[in-house]
Amino acid sequence: MQCLGAEYLVSAERTPRQREWRPQIYRKCTDKTWLFLFFLFWTGLVFIMGYSVVAGATGRLLFGYDSFGNVCGKKNSPVEGAPLSGQDMTTKKHVFFMNSCNLEVKDVRQDSIVLCVSSCPEEQLDTLEDVQRFANNSGSFLCVYSLNSFNYTRNPKADSLCPRLPVPPSKSFPLFNRCIPQTPECYSLFASVLINDVDTLHRILSGIMSERDTVLGLCILALALSLAMMFTFRFISTLLVHIFISLVILGLLFVCGVLWWLYYDYTNGLSIELDTERENMKCLLGFAIVSTVITAVLLVLIFVLRKRIELTVELFQVTNKAINSSPFLLLQPLWTFVVLIFFWVLWVAVLLSLGTAGAARVIEGGQVEYKPFWGIRYMWWYHLIGLIWTSEFILACQHMTVAGAVVTCYFNRNKNDPPDHPILSSLSILCCYHQGTVVKGSFLITLARIPRIILMYIYNTLKEKRNAWSKCVFRCCFCCFWSLDKYLRHLSQDAYITTAINGTDFCTSARDTLKILSRNSSQLTSINCFGDFIIFLGKVLVVCFTVFGGLMAFNYNPALQMWTIPLLLVAFFGYFVAHSFLSVFETVLDVLFLCFVIDLETNDGSSGKPYFMDQELLSFVKRSSKLNDTRVERDRNSLRNEEGTELQPTVR
Repeated sequence: MQCLGAEYLVSAERTPRQREWRPQIYRKCTDKTWLFLFFLFWTGLVFIMGYSVVAGATGRLLFGYDSFGNVCGKKNSPVEGAPLSGQDMTTKKHVFFMNSCNLEVKDVRQDSIVLCVSSCPEEQLDTLEDVQRFANNSGSFLCVYSLNSFNYTRNPKADSLCPRLPVPPSKSFPLFNRCIPQTPECYSLFASVLINDVDTLHRILSGIMSERDTVLGLCILALALSLAMMFTFRFISTLLVHIFISLVILGLLFVCGVLWWLYYDYTNGLSIELDTERENMKCLLGFAIVSTVITAVLLVLIFVLRKRIELTVELFQVTNKAINSSPFLLLQPLWTFVVLIFFWVLWVAVLLSLGTAGAARVIEGGQVEYKPFWGIRYMWWYHLIGLIWTSEFILACQHMTVAGAVVTCYFNRNKNDPPDHPILSSLSILCCYHQGTVVKGSFLITLARIPRIILMYIYNTLKEKRNAWSKCVFRCCFCCFWSLDKYLRHLSQDAYITTAINGTDFCTSARDTLKILSRNSSQLTSINCFGDFIIFLGKVLVVCFTVFGGLMAFNYNPALQMWTIPLLLVAFFGYFVAHSFLSVFETVLDVLFLCFVIDLETNDGSSGKPYFMDQELLSFVKRSSKLNDTRVERDRNSLRNEEGTELQPTVR
């Protein structure tokens, strides 16, 4: 009988008639094929992880290596054909560039001999006698290993086997133990080659590590501001909304003004001969323009929507009432953040191991370079797709867990007796029935992002061949794929909510969601959009105060020459943290109003079919819809009056 009942339900679901929504009644495993495909895809990722461990040499990246294939701080094996390889570098943990003030890059390789040394020279060495004295006193030999320190001043080839004079004072770079020159001229030239021309990763790490304490402090500030915003929305009132909007306006205007003032200060008061200063100035100009545009748009929207402040307070009070039934919903972003950080650290570790997987090859002068193995580039792309797909999968699991918990509480007849452990119940339903649906939705978003990444790669590769027409085509394509990404993301999130309610697969849920929202768009659009706009202002406020703190900390630190990258990273982190914590309110809003529409279509409020919603939510939606209808009618009357005042021909 159970099998017959299941067959009846399945056949009823496949009939072309309009679907009868059945919240929390029917469950089955959805999109099982996609879950199997995701399992196969992760099998490939595990293979890449194992390959990177076996074939990679992360020690070369972390500890550094010299021009002869020796990893600094390690005991090395000899490379055939390289007589200076295979040395014991246990006591030589620092990487020293013999020509640090005149580095050049040829074929993605530094045109300078690199050595492993015991310590970096902290004082300038002007002559070979100074180099010899430094070697005898510190035991750190700055000339090629084949030259004994006794012959530094006697060997006629010492000029080519020892560093170019004068040797600037240097310090060991944190984490990677590179000897970085400390004089401004050498540091600028060294950084412009080692950072700008070789790898973006070095640029980011250079900015972070040189001001790691400040960056960490600003990240903690962003986290504290995000928590403050979350509690502001949690206990919101009319006064708090006015204060909140005032702070947003002041923050936008202040940050915008500070950026333009700093740009003016750079163009008039500082020398921009150095590459780092020119890049700081360009980034400041970009920040100032973007902040001005965002400030203008947001100020206009705030002015237009200023009369809906009271509705905003009621909206968040309704949302908080739903959260009260399951207060641990506010902690879901924290667990998601921890899982994402763990996955990203693992992903970066595998990526770095792949980047060091190569075979040693001896070149001229007995030096050694490493040629990547065949197929590594394809593994990078596969690994990149794994990053996007898995990250979107983790975020989608959070969205569906929150949606399932709110749905469980909403479709509970006895509001005085809420269900036990709704979050755990929602998570168990997700793991047992709907992982395939989450996999499919996250894959669609990944599919929309891959073309954007390929476009960016092509655009950067063809940097020298770009013209106005190609730039226009690129921007149009990028805009189209960005819009597609946003649409698919919104569609997927609504489909997850429908799956949490009805237990249907992804495509069926997306289709049903589009149908029901299209029939009730007038009731939902204005309310939901305004709630999302207020939450977005909260994210903007967090970013404004974080960026302002970064501007004050970075710009007035003379020791930090390249500070725009850390500032951009801090701004991104601030928005990411604010979005992670405040997205719970967005999800709860979306779930509540979709449940509300389903409740209206499923029930009629009679004793036989009573509503699941409480009276507070129903009265709020009616009041908001009435206000919206009044505004629309006023606009229509105004339009009719304008049409009635057209000039008519005079009849004589």
